[in-house]
Amino acid sequence: MFSLSTTLQPQVTVPLGHILSAFHSLKTSASASIRGLQKDHHLEHDLSISESTFSLRDLGLLELRPAQLNELVNSLLPGLPLERDPGSGSWKESHISSESFFENKHGFSLRPGHGFSSALPYRRSPGPLQAVCSDLQHWPGWIQRRGFKTLRSRTRRLQAGYEGTPEPESFTPSFFKGLLTRDKGPETESLDKIIQNKSLPEAQRDAFKTGFTEGFLKAQALTQRTQDSLRRTRLILLVLLLVGIYGLSRTPFLSVRFRTTSGLDSAVDPIQMKNVTFEHVKGVEEAKNELQEVVEFLRNPQKFTVLGGKLPKGILLVGPPGTGKTLLARAVAGEADVPFYYASGSEFDEMFVGVGASRIRNLFKEAKANAPCVIFIDELDSVGGKRIESPMHPYSRQTINQLLAEMDGFKPNEGIIIIGATNFPEALDNALVRPGRFDMQVTVPRPDIKGRTEILNWYLKKIKVDSAVQAEIIARGTVGFSGAELENLVNQAALKAAVDGKDMVTMKELEFAKDKILMGPERRSVEIDKKNKTITAYHESGHAIVAYYTKDAMPINKATIMPRGPSLGHVSLLPENDRWSETRSQLMAQMDVSMGGRVAEELIFGNDNVTTGASSDFDGATKIANMMVTRFGMSDKLGVMTYGDLSKQSPETQAAIEQEVRKLLKDSYERAKHILKTYSKEHKILADALLTYETLDAKEIQMVLEGKQLEAR
Repeated sequence: MFSLSTTLQPQVTVPLGHILSAFHSLKTSASASIRGLQKDHHLEHDLSISESTFSLRDLGLLELRPAQLNELVNSLLPGLPLERDPGSGSWKESHISSESFFENKHGFSLRPGHGFSSALPYRRSPGPLQAVCSDLQHWPGWIQRRGFKTLRSRTRRLQAGYEGTPEPESFTPSFFKGLLTRDKGPETESLDKIIQNKSLPEAQRDAFKTGFTEGFLKAQALTQRTQDSLRRTRLILLVLLLVGIYGLSRTPFLSVRFRTTSGLDSAVDPIQMKNVTFEHVKGVEEAKNELQEVVEFLRNPQKFTVLGGKLPKGILLVGPPGTGKTLLARAVAGEADVPFYYASGSEFDEMFVGVGASRIRNLFKEAKANAPCVIFIDELDSVGGKRIESPMHPYSRQTINQLLAEMDGFKPNEGIIIIGATNFPEALDNALVRPGRFDMQVTVPRPDIKGRTEILNWYLKKIKVDSAVQAEIIARGTVGFSGAELENLVNQAALKAAVDGKDMVTMKELEFAKDKILMGPERRSVEIDKKNKTITAYHESGHAIVAYYTKDAMPINKATIMPRGPSLGHVSLLPENDRWSETRSQLMAQMDVSMGGRVAEELIFGNDNVTTGASSDFDGATKIANMMVTRFGMSDKLGVMTYGDLSKQSPETQAAIEQEVRKLLKDSYERAKHILKTYSKEHKILADALLTYETLDAKEIQMVLEGKQLEAR
């Protein structure tokens, strides 16, 4: 507890809290008295201060004499008179809007003449402190009750003549001082003033000045160097940015300098193909025979030059994707045991002007230094496409022009064999495929049944297979597969066997992989209701019945109502042997099989319940009919004539073509309906079998149609 000590004779320590409580109680009592006067318009004698409330004993002032008590009051309340102002009957308060807080609250002031007496009754013999405290409510003083002091209130108080104790400097809060002095800059002190504040001796003042000056100069020099370095860095970055933009947009010389490249730009290293020979290439015997003379020339060039002959400079390999064109080129390099330079056509195609031509020059320069050698350019159509005049690509011809000049230009290239591969020969420039550049064009077709068998045996040797596996059976069911697709089939079978936990690959895994490639992966998670499943079974059995009872239709490989890929069911048809051409009856049989699904839905469920499942069947049938009329000359009305772009034909011709296509499709629909009506019993039996077993192969379909019982699965 904070206590107030007063040096008196005798010395007494008075708790400050007691005195404040006493003052507060006196003030409360005085306020209550005034309210009573205001109500009754006279003072009541009962509102006097009770004797027992404030005694000198309670306050610890019993031993004080009256003179000492007056001195204590003067020290606690400096500047206030001990006697009440006779002209004032109330306390005065500092305010802004009115003269007093009472007047501001109630609308009138307590002044003499308003019916209130300024005197209060006291006890006959009040104590000294009680008399003083009672008189406090009549002392003229300024007590702040609301708001805070302002410049205006202080000015009014000074004008009214009430100058009390001067306001100390520390009254303004520190944060207000900070706001007031925020905009004022720090005062700069002189060096002499700093020395005086430091109280340095005379002998050390010169040393202090010297050290201060050296430190200031060093700091100033460091700041200057930092600013100069930043200016130089900004200037260098700006120059590099401008030069880079200029090089990318205008000058090819600069654009090449700003490009980090690898491969043909920096170094062209040959590849030794000693581990690849013609033994690794299967199913393309004719293509291998064509390339044998190239290998012989590379091994023994004198054998051909002594007769005056010369080897073709370029060999173009043409064929569908995955037939082994790249493998053949690697086999040529491996058989001849010469350096092999590989480049893709996309490596010469760059957004920077002149980069493609520069790469071709580097490639042929390195090849000439290591002749005889082989240069293989894969995907030749991306770099050797037909030249066009286009304002969007004004420099697009530089790369192919450089390639043409290097292959057959003014400077001969002796001992360099160029092999190009593409599956889009129609896009090549005519100057590139002429004799003297690509003299030979070797076709690499899809393998036939013999080639497929060789390819399957080659890849089956690399995995663990059952001895009962027959590659010929898989080869007959994979008509149209390329070498890459057959390799993928064997790999998918090996993965399936590993998933099932088997030690070797059997025919079951190979058949699974074949069906997955032909029909798409199974979707066993799809839940199909009974109605849709029944419609799908009759739809697919309709295809199978028409294919089974049509003479020139392809044999059935498998029928399933298991969702695969985008379809809910599928019937796979595969020829027993390779078809190099197709007859009119075979094409019409394919249309009949396509119509079998929609016809089955119409016969079993009615015209109002046919589904959209036959859309892809109609696409295939319409395509066949259109080709028969426009390309194959199999229309009696239009005759043996081809029609390329139908939009360029006359309206009469277009109408005639459409009429013939409609007639072919209508006849096919009627033939399929006749077969399904004739074999309606077999149709129902096959549909029930599909609902029971979901998937049936060719032998099982034959057993069902012959009335035989299938083995339980």
